[in-house]
Amino acid sequence: MDGRPASLPEVHGTVGVPQGAGFWRKLFAFTGPGYLVAVGYMDPGNWATDLAGGARYGYRLLSVIFISNLLAILLQALAARLGIASGRDLAQACRDRYPRWAAVSLWVLAEVAIAATDLAEVIGSAIALHLLFGLPMALGVCLTSLDVLVVLYLQHHRFRYVEALVVLLIAGIGGAFALELYFSKPDPLQVLGGFMPAPELLRDREMLYLAVGILGATVMPHNLYLHSSIVQTRKYGDSEASRAEAASFATLDSTVALTSALFINGAILIVAAATFHGTGYEDVADLSDAYKLLAPLLGTSLAATLFAVALLFAGQNATLTGTLAGQIVMEGFLNLRLRPWLRRLVTRLIAIVPALATVIAYGDRGAGELLILSQVILSLQLPFAIFPLVAFAGDRRIMGKMAIGRGLKLLAWPAAVVIAGLNVWLLAQVVAGLV
Repeated sequence: MDGRPASLPEVHGTVGVPQGAGFWRKLFAFTGPGYLVAVGYMDPGNWATDLAGGARYGYRLLSVIFISNLLAILLQALAARLGIASGRDLAQACRDRYPRWAAVSLWVLAEVAIAATDLAEVIGSAIALHLLFGLPMALGVCLTSLDVLVVLYLQHHRFRYVEALVVLLIAGIGGAFALELYFSKPDPLQVLGGFMPAPELLRDREMLYLAVGILGATVMPHNLYLHSSIVQTRKYGDSEASRAEAASFATLDSTVALTSALFINGAILIVAAATFHGTGYEDVADLSDAYKLLAPLLGTSLAATLFAVALLFAGQNATLTGTLAGQIVMEGFLNLRLRPWLRRLVTRLIAIVPALATVIAYGDRGAGELLILSQVILSLQLPFAIFPLVAFAGDRRIMGKMAIGRGLKLLAWPAAVVIAGLNVWLLAQVVAGLV
């Protein structure tokens, strides 16, 4: 709109929004970006903490998952608002406002976060392929790179196809865990009680550590860059009223989508609590061990199969957004474009090389440790994405009349400080080996 390059120019403004249509038709037009973001909240990197929390502490950490989801909804809404109000994604906004050395530094950190995210998806998908088909972990790691062909084909033809595939895979994960809930038969009253914060949370050191792990991994840094860009695939008007309406629908889209992530993360914890807690398997946190124990404990092999299928869907679903996030941060921070296949190949190699080295040397146990390491790396980068986002969202020079008011600032800044602080604390505990 001002001569500057658009974010994701090949798909910018390509999804039509019917003018003068009713609420539901407009909501359908805006539905999609939120689900691409939501997959980052149900990726394999989150599964281990949900499993461990349910197995070790029953339903008591459901409240932490719920609070985490509320924080995610707030920050993703700010990312969508930034993209729509300013016409710039978060990476572009950083390049516009900060000196070049700062923008380049933030780009490096963002690339590290995307590589760490991709690493978690590679490992999770490889574990799922190993569990389902008995494929060697090393071969599974290599096979996950083929998703680049799917992403590039769909994006080249129509962005809506990418969104449709993501929604389909989320529905598959949700369906699998709905059946897992049926098989595990959790106590409804205990589940409801789990949404109330547990008093012992602050007294039990290990419980607090696990809770901080769930909270600390709530917001994926690349999702903030991603969301601020892909909301601009909608062809809304340039008027102030059109942008305000677009921001409202985008917020509704991401809120509904993140509620699906809340269901899936909550379901993982509930199934683990109902199946493992109080049965002598409280120490289960490894994805492979959970798979092997589900069938004998629940009395059906379908439970284990569904678990592995959902894990595969979760891993592959999250990788679908990797190309987009990588393209967004590279173009946004550096104004440098690479062909999508080359960008994806570089990102994939960065993730595959350490994953291959680990599984060859240590097997699936080493893969589990690599999953944890990837989350620690993400925690380091998170503050460098959250603080600029909240600052920009409240800046009238960038947002105009859509800048957030004092009320939202009073919510957003403490949320940013709490998430960043918890990540620093979690990192300190991991490094110091105190837990």
